[in-house]
Amino acid sequence: MTMIPALQVKDLRKTIKRKEIIKGISFSLYPGEVFGFLGPNGAGKTTTIRMIVGLIKPTSGTITIGGKSVTSQFTEAMKHLGCIVENPELYPYLTGWENLEHFARMDKSIPKTRLNEVIELVGMDRRIHDKVSTYSLGMRQRLGIAQALLGKPKVLILDEPTNGLDPAGIREMREFIRRLAREEGLSVLVSSHLLSEIQLLCDRVAIISKGSVIRTDTVDKLLAEQERVIWRVSPVDRAMQLLSEETSVKEGLDGTLITLYDSEQVPVWNKKLIEAGISVSEMKTQLPSLEDLFLELTGGETID
Repeated sequence: MTMIPALQVKDLRKTIKRKEIIKGISFSLYPGEVFGFLGPNGAGKTTTIRMIVGLIKPTSGTITIGGKSVTSQFTEAMKHLGCIVENPELYPYLTGWENLEHFARMDKSIPKTRLNEVIELVGMDRRIHDKVSTYSLGMRQRLGIAQALLGKPKVLILDEPTNGLDPAGIREMREFIRRLAREEGLSVLVSSHLLSEIQLLCDRVAIISKGSVIRTDTVDKLLAEQERVIWRVSPVDRAMQLLSEETSVKEGLDGTLITLYDSEQVPVWNKKLIEAGISVSEMKTQLPSLEDLFLELTGGETID
């Protein structure tokens, strides 16, 4: 990936009724990257997205899209942005083609040839001349994305792109979004409440809580930092007491003990347990799910 961001949010703040609800948020998206934006209910995720797309103004901070400032170069910045919030707004009594024609007429810079390009991109060739009222939800989502791509944006924002889809539709949409990023070089910002899906879809994620981004990194790195050791020991109470002297410990639902992984200290802890007469019948490492990590980092808050 090039190191020039397609979207850059820097020290973004928003105060409403003297209360600061967005507290210095910063992150960047790069070409060809799928970026997950995760936040529990009321964390400020939706407010941040509304500032990015120009629906509300930030109190301070900067947002640039394709190198253009959303504040001082709004029209130029918006030319680089495509956005779908949940289900796209389409005319069901028109065909897919007629919907795209209608939206293309709003921007005189879009050539007629672009319609065929986006239709091919989203794989709608066979059904584009059917009425939208006959489309499945997944097809409507694809047509909505085709609409968002008409102006050749650098950044595509998708809010809950798999909302309402069945498992097969979710998998298809995931593969489609990844292909758009990989083959078209799009930067895709995805918000979703399906953490397992974000884990499969995104290259990096930003986790927001109480108006601040608390972590931004690749999913693999975030999970690796929270790798844990599962201990099956007896007696559990005595092992819990000894391990608690060395590290943080919690008890699993199946009677196991769980500690964070430390390559240097795990053998030391194991030796201490054995020397204390504690039976260690199993010791294995395990990566948490993104959902586990999310709950730990946000103090147990639930996703939107």
